[in-house]
Amino acid sequence: MASALFPLFADLHDRPVLVVGGGAVAERKLAALLEAGALPRIQALALSPAIQAWLDEGRVTWIGPRFHPRALEDVWLVVAATDDPQVNQEVAAAAQQRRVFANIVDHAELSSVHVPARVQRGDLQIAISSGGGAPMVARHLRRQLETFFDDSWGALTALFARHRQAIRARYPDTAQRRRFFEQVLQGDLPRLLRQRQQARAEQWLEQALRDSPARSVGSVVLVGAGPGDPGLLTLHALRAINEADVILHDRLVSDEVLQLARRDAQRIEVGKSAGHHSVRQEAIHELMLEHARAGRRVVRLKGGDPFVFGRGGEELQVLRAHGIDFEVIPGITAAVACAAYAGIPLTHRDHAQSLRLVTAHCKDSLDTLDWPALAQSRQTLAFYMGVAGLDTIQARMVAEGCPPSTPFALIENGSRANQRVLAGRLEQLAVAAREHGICSPALLIIGEVAGLAVDLHWFGAPPLSADQARALPVHTSLPHAA
Repeated sequence: MASALFPLFADLHDRPVLVVGGGAVAERKLAALLEAGALPRIQALALSPAIQAWLDEGRVTWIGPRFHPRALEDVWLVVAATDDPQVNQEVAAAAQQRRVFANIVDHAELSSVHVPARVQRGDLQIAISSGGGAPMVARHLRRQLETFFDDSWGALTALFARHRQAIRARYPDTAQRRRFFEQVLQGDLPRLLRQRQQARAEQWLEQALRDSPARSVGSVVLVGAGPGDPGLLTLHALRAINEADVILHDRLVSDEVLQLARRDAQRIEVGKSAGHHSVRQEAIHELMLEHARAGRRVVRLKGGDPFVFGRGGEELQVLRAHGIDFEVIPGITAAVACAAYAGIPLTHRDHAQSLRLVTAHCKDSLDTLDWPALAQSRQTLAFYMGVAGLDTIQARMVAEGCPPSTPFALIENGSRANQRVLAGRLEQLAVAAREHGICSPALLIIGEVAGLAVDLHWFGAPPLSADQARALPVHTSLPHAA
């Protein structure tokens, strides 16, 4: 797999750049370089009318008809825009030898830099790159963004740039400065700029700087991150993650979700999972209070939904007791998301009219369950954190009268790219899970609806079958079966 590109914006003002080629493609590259204030040099046999006009005006310099490596000695960048593969390869090789960045048009494998598709509004630029492998995708996205960002964004960027020093002096703290920007952008300023009322916009911003108080107390947003697929985040959750100064996240929050945070946000892992060191709940409370009191916007990011086996209620009680403002943004809980991604309807008119969510992460939690009620028919059971207790779950369910043939589905890494689903009968559960190496995080579904996973799967690979696994002997005298 190719390495990811490192995005950057290059300052080429008053710096020499070599363009090899004189046709339509070279003309487009030269136009962008001239706009950036570069000093283009051209090597080409023939020049397009536009390039010839730039040459006549003294805006570009022609240094010969054919490429020669000596032309790279004092340039910052070279662009090869020819239809001759041999010339393109010569340019790339010479640039590599001299450590000069090279863009070989339509040859991603030869390029050390790629020119992105671009949306520009004044000094504001949005660059989109596919790594050179799918430029049409980048162009398609650019067209979509063009319709969203009107010219007022350029004026807004310039306005903030003019007042940058005043804003920094008024708000030396980064978190307070960010909140000021957010408040301003939600006010009348964008509207005034869209209406081309620059003078009034300038006055509005200056007045906002004089009037706005500096907030010293932060807040906490309790956010449900869902089971892993970032596409399952709510719009409110995405906003909160983007605005966070500090993110206290569980270990099982996916990397794809965490990557949506700002790059300068502080991320602190405070999760708990089987087999790993756990951060004490009291320590999590202390971190929330510490950062909120420092005026920061804190996101407590939990897998699934914070109010479903997530101790979110306890955390809110602590915040309320200490006078910290908070907000709750629910997430899609694992039972709902994992079942959906496995093709399992949690309720079904022909199979189940009720749903029970059960936590089974330790012996103590298993001992407190109402097993006779769980063993009743025509319901769906969703066991959270149940991998370590599969033997006990299987034995207790059968001992209380649940038929050994009852379907189950064990969903590992639900909604993620590495999702696996194991399907079979209750009597096969524990052994089949061990034989297939099912690990946490995994959600166990027991009930007739679990049997639909084989026919209704749509995401990832088809379910693994437990049919080849030997049946697990059921011992109703297990300690947890009393």
